[in-house]
Amino acid sequence: MSNKIIYNPSIPYNNLPLLPPQKEIENTIILKKTIAASRALSELKGAITNLPNPTLFIDTINLQEAQASSEIENIITTQDELFTASIAEKRNENPATKEVLHYKNALWYGVTQIEKRPILSTNLFISLVQIIKENQAGIRNAPGTQLKNPISDKVVYSPPEGEEIIRQKLKNLEDFIHSKDAIDPLVKMAIIHYQFEAIHPFFDGNGRTGRIILLLYLKMTGLLELPALYLSKYIIKHKDKYYTNLRKVTEDGNWEDWILYMLDMIEQTALSGRNQIAEIEKLMGDMGKNIQQQLPKIYSKDLMEILFRLPYTKRNHLEKSGLGNLKTVGNYLKELENHGFLKSKQVGKEKLYLNFRLLEILKGK
Repeated sequence: MSNKIIYNPSIPYNNLPLLPPQKEIENTIILKKTIAASRALSELKGAITNLPNPTLFIDTINLQEAQASSEIENIITTQDELFTASIAEKRNENPATKEVLHYKNALWYGVTQIEKRPILSTNLFISLVQIIKENQAGIRNAPGTQLKNPISDKVVYSPPEGEEIIRQKLKNLEDFIHSKDAIDPLVKMAIIHYQFEAIHPFFDGNGRTGRIILLLYLKMTGLLELPALYLSKYIIKHKDKYYTNLRKVTEDGNWEDWILYMLDMIEQTALSGRNQIAEIEKLMGDMGKNIQQQLPKIYSKDLMEILFRLPYTKRNHLEKSGLGNLKTVGNYLKELENHGFLKSKQVGKEKLYLNFRLLEILKGK
């Protein structure tokens, strides 16, 4: 029986059903899609593991994910501005860029916590949102939270209300996350994400916290060692379906469309990530050969890793890697620009150097 008859979007959803769902979830269609998503994720994991330096592109992927995840919440900054801000010493005055960088910090905080203690808890969720929002945010403790259609201003959802009820729902979510059951981890991930978004425990930052939890869950379950999925790009591309399928679970108990959406997000994002890594590897190899031929005194494996860690680099990065003093490495960067490998950009008092071909791949051009 559908719960659509008794659900009223204007009334706090304190009757949000506890987990696990009280119905059969893993039908043939979902299980078939789970296999495809798991395969794509496994291929991405293998591609990252086989890299000479597996952490090489992670900062770049995390910054892209931070930018896109924040864009979903209408916090807009460009990838170029974000990459620049992440390494420039000039004080960043753009509040949107600051908030996006907070997201990246929150993600890495979560990763380190999972490595120390593989548990997803309410306390961790609170820590994540506090880093994202750069405040002492806690569980919602005041009434009146409603989610509205931005165009019609119509109320589409009212999350559970009352701190005690919210904490009870979160405790149930914690128990479900760590329960030993037969549900496929990727299917479970989809259920976890719905439930967190439905609980909506914070006044702000729920979406971004929820998307970080996705990446932490994949790490915690061993499906991915590093947070190397650019999930939010898929959600932006299919934003209407994301919210429609969330509402289908709430209004109709329709888990199938939501789970299939989430599985497709994992599959497509993993495939895209795998292809992007292959493109970057090829560019790194080709550029390395050309630099070695044209500038043999400059070329080194360490230099190539610095040029591909993020699209922008600067003298300090080369100096800290032991490639020479500031004057020497400054000359290296000038030579690389003169030979068409990099482009320089003045930011405040320092000069940054852009690996523009890498940036083109990252932007999908």
